[in-house]
Amino acid sequence: MSDAAGPVLREPAHRVSPRAVWMWTTTAAAEALVLLVALVVATLVWDGLHWWAPALLAVVELGWVLVVPRWRYRVHRWEVTDSAVYTQVGWWARERRIAPMSRVQTVDHVEGAVARVFGLASVTVTTASAAGALSIDGLDKDLARRLVDELTRQADAVPGDAT
Repeated sequence: MSDAAGPVLREPAHRVSPRAVWMWTTTAAAEALVLLVALVVATLVWDGLHWWAPALLAVVELGWVLVVPRWRYRVHRWEVTDSAVYTQVGWWARERRIAPMSRVQTVDHVEGAVARVFGLASVTVTTASAAGALSIDGLDKDLARRLVDELTRQADAVPGDAT
């Protein structure tokens, strides 16, 4: 969707892979476990910390692990049109961004260690923008590869040097 002035800021059409919820949950759980173990050890070592501190942290972390990944999945979206790349990210604050094809400089495909376990990847679109790159995390890895190819072809077809 665009008008005479160019692309219009709107909610992108596509969600990331549903497996992203499990990737984000796994990552959040691992981070929570490390933090909880550190606090339990600190509680055992230092007399000034109380037993309820790790218990309180466990409750907060459990809520974080169960809620935030699902919330992120509801918000994270992406779309590619002939003229732009659209993204929407966040879980607390939402950020919607548009990168016109004429501003695309590089397109990267990344499969992190945890993402590979879930068959997922990220696509990062670097633009000539002070706001930085757009990242689409949690895509099926085959879709991510096709998206990189498509974006590279589309950006190459736009005249100019993306500066």
